[in-house]
Amino acid sequence: MSSLRVLRTFLAVAAEGSFTAAAQQVALTQAAVGLQMRSLEADLQRTLFIRRGKLVTLSEQGRALVPMATQILAMYEQARHGAPGDMPLAGTVQFGSVVSALSQLVRATLALKQRHPAVDLHIVSGKSNQLIAQVENRELDAAVVVHNPAVNRPSLVWTPLYAEPMVLLAPASAAVATPRLMIERHPFIRFDRTEHTGELVERTLRRLRAKPAPFLELNSIEAIVELVREGFGVALLPNLAQRSWEAEPLLRALPVPAATETRAIALVQLRTAARAEIIGAVGQQFLAALDFGGKPS
Repeated sequence: MSSLRVLRTFLAVAAEGSFTAAAQQVALTQAAVGLQMRSLEADLQRTLFIRRGKLVTLSEQGRALVPMATQILAMYEQARHGAPGDMPLAGTVQFGSVVSALSQLVRATLALKQRHPAVDLHIVSGKSNQLIAQVENRELDAAVVVHNPAVNRPSLVWTPLYAEPMVLLAPASAAVATPRLMIERHPFIRFDRTEHTGELVERTLRRLRAKPAPFLELNSIEAIVELVREGFGVALLPNLAQRSWEAEPLLRALPVPAATETRAIALVQLRTAARAEIIGAVGQQFLAALDFGGKPS
């Protein structure tokens, strides 16, 4: 089915961040990938990608298509091989997750466990780089991590889950101005620049042409949010799925329209993963548990 092949190619581009890397994953030429994506955009009558040379990032409409495309392909695979609900699953699977996605993964695994009691699921949390290394070393079967498109390892398979646009987080008491002015007027709390999330923050600062005053640099989103909540400064952070910073009385979460950086969250596993059917079922349950009708994802 050509339409399904195009959706698989779309998800590969979304995961890899370039037509060249996606071409290797789906066994096509770069030109063929580009043609498929232009055809998909024409069919849907919307722009799915923002192109910057050889790199591509998803537009807002492209991000919205990721969960739908993933679910369409999952339903097709279920039709071919039988739905997980029709065939009991069994076995032990070790999962990892970044802290910000941990609650969603726990909900997904509990929901799957209710339908398949013989499945034994174990979850640990950690940083993305650490979790990816554990998947490669077979210490974990799969992990929900921040996907850096620059990480191109043929042994790994990435399934996009959702994307989080960058927002400016400020205390509710702060006077609203442009993101650049707010960053330069208030102490700026940075995310660790050695992590991919920190790289996204730095790229957003460059796009805004903002020069923040040095203050603090931390590697915990939760710690940064708490400091902003207490009025110690402002921060650029990915707008975490299933969080409601906009509704918090002590916080302001302001969009950054001049910056198009997003943090991609993906499920990573080895191509030769022994428990692929269970990993896939958890991934489908993860997507089903997300409220894509709410805040941008």
